[in-house]
Amino acid sequence: MDDSFDATQLSDELSAVDQLLHRGEANPRTRSGIMALEVLDKAPEWERYRATFENASRRLPRLRQKVVVPTLPTAAARWVIDPDFNLDFHVRRVRVPEPGTLRQVFDMAEIIQQSPMDITRPLWSATLIEGLQGGRAAQILHLSHAVADGVGTVAMFGEIYDLERDAAPRPRAPLPIPQDLSANDLMRRGINDLPGTIVGNILGVVSGAIGMAGKAIARPGSVVTGALSYASSSRRVTRQAAPPSPLLRRRSLSTRTEAIDIKLSDLHRAAKAAGGSINDAYLAGLCGALRRYHEALGVPIASLPMAVPVNLRSDSDPAGGNRFAGVNLAAPIGVADPAERIHRIRTQMTQRREEVALDVVGAVAPLLSLLPDAVLESMTGSVIVSDVQASNIPVFSGDTFIAGAQVLRQYGIGPLPGVAMMVVLVSRSGWCTISTRYDQASVTNGDLFARCLLAGFDEVLALVGDPTPVSAPASFSAPSESTQQNPSDNGTAVS
Repeated sequence: MDDSFDATQLSDELSAVDQLLHRGEANPRTRSGIMALEVLDKAPEWERYRATFENASRRLPRLRQKVVVPTLPTAAARWVIDPDFNLDFHVRRVRVPEPGTLRQVFDMAEIIQQSPMDITRPLWSATLIEGLQGGRAAQILHLSHAVADGVGTVAMFGEIYDLERDAAPRPRAPLPIPQDLSANDLMRRGINDLPGTIVGNILGVVSGAIGMAGKAIARPGSVVTGALSYASSSRRVTRQAAPPSPLLRRRSLSTRTEAIDIKLSDLHRAAKAAGGSINDAYLAGLCGALRRYHEALGVPIASLPMAVPVNLRSDSDPAGGNRFAGVNLAAPIGVADPAERIHRIRTQMTQRREEVALDVVGAVAPLLSLLPDAVLESMTGSVIVSDVQASNIPVFSGDTFIAGAQVLRQYGIGPLPGVAMMVVLVSRSGWCTISTRYDQASVTNGDLFARCLLAGFDEVLALVGDPTPVSAPASFSAPSESTQQNPSDNGTAVS
């Protein structure tokens, strides 16, 4: 579908951030898989579906590339075309048992998301799920965060979609040439290149030092001021924005996802009514849900730390890899007025985006990538400064199809990198979906939280006036009218 994507722009060398994410796949607490669960209006014909990914893997090298890590860190890890690539390992077909609900599909997605990836193969899978109610089907796309971030994934995987149900087949692309490169080969290559690398680094340091010296001589005050400004900004970017929630402190390996649907136009109107963006309204709805949940359990709080990834990609950046930074907010969950929440969130987001040290984690990633796994794991547990992470991923504005089946909804199921909750908003084909994946040791009353999720977004949607649009449950049954009106009345009720 996306003819503008140029696979030749993808680098074969993993960046420091990509390497950190790849190393995290070995540990369930640092695993960072990205997942898209898509509901289809019907089951696509299997051979056509399989052929879609066969051709996409020829046009998009990442789908056939595995990561080779040098035996000793003499060179960066590299993407190489897997000589043992087997499409049938990556493209699977299963059938959900009766009654074929979307809840069953979400539960299946949890198992896939929690399962370790085979890091000796290309880091992705596509699972077609048949047998859903009403003749529908679903697909689960799962890939390592090392391949790309959310925005990059959208650009890369545009290759598998069509704009028409019966679109003409794409020309068959040639097979990529396999590469036999072992970990020892890459290590030796790094050793051989070491003299040139050292000279290049020295020249770079000297050139940078000369440049800094020249600036210091010409404008000594501005150099000192700039260094102090960056240091101060770094502290603001990395510090905890608010005290953590006492309810969301515990961590485990047990997770669950709940999701709701909202018309994109309704969320846009609600945001506009309060003078905010769709992202502001989304975060305000999430804060409303968290406020209701905390109050229902008798633990009202004013705010909690929330991380919001910000896209750093420019038009010239390739789709692969990761180009994002995290903005730390003091999420105003104690504010009852949704319009006031939108205002406070917008003010914080505007201030945080202007920080000069916004990408400080990317700046120190090369150093972090040299640390042993055990040290990295211990650091992950101590440097996470948020309870909740909330992402916003715009996908495709119009209707899209895969192998003759229309994509009705897409739900984003993200990783839990040390946080209690990962929330993903996906806007596609006129709909917004909000998927909330949480640690069940933190969110212990899932039925209550599901009702709070609906109510939190409904109060934001009510900003448009009468008639008031409402959100719709996707992964759970609609609550009864009495519990929907005030889900915080009884923290133990089950919808």
